[in-house]
Amino acid sequence: MKMAWTLLLLLSYFGVFAFGTGKNFSSSSRPSIVNVGAILTFNSTIGRVARIAIETAMEDVNRNSSVLRGTKLAIKMGDTNCNGFIGFVEALQLMEIETVAIIGPQSSTIAHMISHVANELQVPLLSFAATDPTLNSLQYPFFIRMTHSDMYQMAAVADMVNYYGWREVIAIFVDDEYGRNGVSALADSLDAKRCKISYKAGIPPVSGVSRSSIMDILVKVALMESRVIVLHTNPESGLMVLSVAQYLGMIGNGYAWIATDWLSSMLDSFSPLPLETMDLMQGVLVLRHHTMDSERKRSFSSRWIKLTGGSLGLNSYALYAYDTVWLLAHAIDAFFYQGGIISFSNDSRLPDAEGSGLNIESLSIFDGGKVLLNNILDTSVMGLTGPIKFNSDRTLFHPAYDIINVIGTGFRRIGYWSNSSGLSVLPPETLDMKQPNRSSPSPQLYSVIWPGETITKPRGWVFPNNGKQLRIGVPIRVGFKEFVSSVRGTDMFKGFCIDVFIAAVNLLPYAVPYKFIPFGDGRMNPSYSELVNKITLGEFDAVVGDVAIVRNRTKNVDFTQPYAESGLVLVVPIRKLNSGALAFMQPFTPQMWCVTGVFFLFIGVVVWILEHRINDEFRGSPKKQIGTILWFSFSTLFFSHRENTLSTLGRFVLIIWLFVVLIINSSYTASLTSILTIQHLSSPIRGIESLRTSDEPIGFQVGSFAERYLSEELGIPKSRLIALGSPEEYVIALQNGPKKGGVAAIVDELPYVELFLASQCKFRIVGPEFTRSGWGFAFPRDSPLAIDMSTAILTLAENGDLQRIHDKWLTTSVCSSDNTELESDQLHLNSFWGLFLICGAACFISLMIYFFFIIRQFSHVSAKESNPIAEEGPPKLAPNAHDKRRRPNVALHERSPLVTVYKRRIDNVGNDEKRIFSFYERRSDPCLGRRQEGQYDREISGLGMNWWDKEELPVNGDYENRRQQKEEI
Repeated sequence: MKMAWTLLLLLSYFGVFAFGTGKNFSSSSRPSIVNVGAILTFNSTIGRVARIAIETAMEDVNRNSSVLRGTKLAIKMGDTNCNGFIGFVEALQLMEIETVAIIGPQSSTIAHMISHVANELQVPLLSFAATDPTLNSLQYPFFIRMTHSDMYQMAAVADMVNYYGWREVIAIFVDDEYGRNGVSALADSLDAKRCKISYKAGIPPVSGVSRSSIMDILVKVALMESRVIVLHTNPESGLMVLSVAQYLGMIGNGYAWIATDWLSSMLDSFSPLPLETMDLMQGVLVLRHHTMDSERKRSFSSRWIKLTGGSLGLNSYALYAYDTVWLLAHAIDAFFYQGGIISFSNDSRLPDAEGSGLNIESLSIFDGGKVLLNNILDTSVMGLTGPIKFNSDRTLFHPAYDIINVIGTGFRRIGYWSNSSGLSVLPPETLDMKQPNRSSPSPQLYSVIWPGETITKPRGWVFPNNGKQLRIGVPIRVGFKEFVSSVRGTDMFKGFCIDVFIAAVNLLPYAVPYKFIPFGDGRMNPSYSELVNKITLGEFDAVVGDVAIVRNRTKNVDFTQPYAESGLVLVVPIRKLNSGALAFMQPFTPQMWCVTGVFFLFIGVVVWILEHRINDEFRGSPKKQIGTILWFSFSTLFFSHRENTLSTLGRFVLIIWLFVVLIINSSYTASLTSILTIQHLSSPIRGIESLRTSDEPIGFQVGSFAERYLSEELGIPKSRLIALGSPEEYVIALQNGPKKGGVAAIVDELPYVELFLASQCKFRIVGPEFTRSGWGFAFPRDSPLAIDMSTAILTLAENGDLQRIHDKWLTTSVCSSDNTELESDQLHLNSFWGLFLICGAACFISLMIYFFFIIRQFSHVSAKESNPIAEEGPPKLAPNAHDKRRRPNVALHERSPLVTVYKRRIDNVGNDEKRIFSFYERRSDPCLGRRQEGQYDREISGLGMNWWDKEELPVNGDYENRRQQKEEI
């Protein structure tokens, strides 16, 4: 504000302009003329078309009686001549003539200056071309942007950079508010995509910048790493940049140029350009404000040709200027409709300049400025560019851009960008009708012809050709020098990791100048976490060595594809385990032995229950039956049981149990064979869990991430952790053990342990790897070299070179001939519980079926015994077949309790079976008629037999033979 009033005083002092003292401060509510100002740069690309568009819009508004209803719109234009000072003076002169609004300016620099005056005098300022993102409504409430901010244009550029996989760009811009603030918005948008501006090159904003100045800038750019250049300038300086770039060979293979809308405005306004001018921009990607296609727009384009005679093309800024006039006319009409009047009042805050020759009192405040401002923001019309409507932050809805590719003598549109849907090959208005989806799998842009007339996408970066070498940090190791070690007397390094790095660099399609920088004092291994952090601090450009890829390191740097497997393992001392007198007990755990024995007895009891009623081999005295159960159950271990099973349920249980015995027997045999034939090694430590719960000390390698993992992840106290620096210290610590000041075990990464155990046969790995990681080369975040090196490492792995390098440095084992293995775990119950469960379920089901039929038969017999009327057929069995004094069944049943009846029923099973055999012999008699078959079945059922037991009865007199055999015994 102070700057504006200072310029005002200077102008007044030098007599640049003089204000009259007479002023009409009021008029009718709808005057005949409404004064509006317009500030343009007549001789600029935008100014030429905007001037014609504004004049045409004014004529159309005045011809349309439905808009201002008799009031004419008078637009007075002023030329800034691309000068901020002159533009400021033009604005003050327009304020003098009762101007209710100002259209313009097209320059962001002038807009910053005039906005202060517009705020003070409450005159709305409608700019159709000032795209500086910092021109916001908070600082300039009377500034209204009738186009889209460069914040959206830079977001489109960032999406393009991310789409093509680039990570760094170089920004060349005009060094004024328009250029600086636009590039600042670009940096923010790129940062959101994890990209960045690696170099900013500002061009002086003065007119007629020298070619030598541009040459100096581009020479520096050519030495940079990035090959993606964003050009955000004005047409004059932008063409000069492209001309110098072509001279330096920067419009060719490997480069990618992205120009903002300054170039598309020139292409639209002066197309076709001369061939020598088009040659400067071949392959350049250009952004252009997207305007919706409509019949009204096509009609105006035809009219535009008549207005200009075809000498000047129609660009998007001309359309925005035309729509600005119409929007303002509708807002003024609404102002009058609301009863507003055009009146001005003096600003009491202005200093009294009487007697000083300054006509400051001629600057007056528009009393209806705030009302008109609100009407402008609330107005919604359909313009040539599409729907015009402001959102809550005073920006236009649906910002969108066309993306064009300059080819030959013209250009081709390759896609669109919109704030809602991102990059797409479909117009934004089509996508706005659908649900916005930035993750669409369809192609986002069409193919591009890049600089150098190639369709191959530029990589986007090269190693800078400025003599600077890549600074690579390499650790100085004390032990395990097979991985990394320095060559004494030189600055060279050797080892497995170094050879892998050199082989990968040789596969890159470009040269990589580098130098190794040692890190560490040589007396002990350095901290690898500190080494990786040197990249973040900018001391190293990369780190090469046996660096593990762990979580906390990936937060600060990027790693390549792992070139070696690496995980933490446990190394312990072992002793040879000889088989003893009880070696046959070792295959099973005590729990397994107990459960197996119990199941042998259980199966014997179940089979006895199912068989003893119908099978004489399971009958006899209690002592005999117990012996039969024990003999039968344990003889199944060798499949040598001699007792036959007659019942179906018994056979079902036995076949399942024999399958279980087969599996247990086979497993036992295999485990015992291993114990007796292979020399085993033993250690009291089984894995990391058993070590963690103990109180014994644990060793780790100095500089390894194992210390942090053991203390932070596993919660092991640091007092238990002992740092070891070399393989020799490993041997001493493990041999001494905890009682002599050593360690119980060592936790280290797998490659070190494998190399250590190749020459130390007294130690072994126990348990599995309890972390999974790998070794990789570290680079700064988002470094493109990390991606190319990962591809090279994969190539080494596929063609076998990586394995050959590994064999060269790390295959030196002398313990491979030992026919020993670490003691394996015994066979646990967990491995067989499924078999036992199946067998137990089979037994349970069989017993349930058996007892179900027992109860059913008991109920059937009880019902018969309670019936006083005897049925026809064979005589019923008495409770005691040998008791001559028995009473009828009915009377006995009536006088005996139910339990007594069932007890006698069980005691006389033998007599029942004898009766059954007698019935079976009668049934086999050929003289027996069919009418007695049913009576026989009822007899059998009444004697407690099941349908599946009928087929197991002896036939053709077998019962008599079996009776004689029993009498002989």
